[in-house]
This record gives sequence, structure tokens and C-alpha cells, in this order.
Amino acid sequence: QVQLVESGGGLVQSGGSLRLSCAASGSIFSINAMGWYRQAPGKERELVAGINSDGITNYADSMKGRFTISRDNAKNTVYLQMNSLKPEDTAVYYCKIVVRNWPYWGQGTQVTVSS
Repeated sequence: QVQLVESGGGLVQSGGSLRLSCAASGSIFSINAMGWYRQAPGKERELVAGINSDGITNYADSMKGRFTISRDNAKNTVYLQMNSLKPEDTAVYYCKIVVRNWPYWGQGTQVTVSS
């Protein structure tokens, strides 16, 4: 079993910053990819950013230059630094890790950006 615990969400004003964390525990031998997704009300879940085991990152176009994903392999933790937040970034943010080609999802953390 693999457990993911997310933290760092909350309410922030437009232009502000938040840092999300997602710590994995359990039967983890090696984590392949790690990433963040988000889902706004009435919309489909979308990729925010991903990082593979080599540290190579990818971002959705609307997050490039504002969000930074990173990982601490020793702590089995992935982070998402979000700067210059906009009201349209309001969503539930989910972390996802892939262990032996099997995906695991976090419970989600709410991010609300007020205008």
C-alpha cells in the first residue's frame, strides 16, 4: 500500500503564492514519475506539472513561468511552488505518483485565489 498526504493548500489573494507538498509512504521501492493535477468545478482534471525520476519537468502552458515542481527523493516528497496566482487557478489540486507503473493519487487539497 502507498499513502499520499498533501498539504499547503488554502486561500490566497490574486498575485500571491502557495507551496503544496505531497509526501508518499508505504510500500515504495522507487518512484518513477510524480506530478500535480487540478480540477476546477465543472471542469475535467488537468495536468499542472510533472517530474520524472531524472528530474526532468514538464508544465501545462498556462503554468509555465509561474509554477515550479520539484522532488526530494530522500523524503519521497513532491512540491509545487505556485507564484503569481490568479483566480482561475482556483481548484482542487491532486498529487500523483507512479510506482512500478501503477498510479497513486492524493486526496486533494483546495486552493482558492481571491480577486
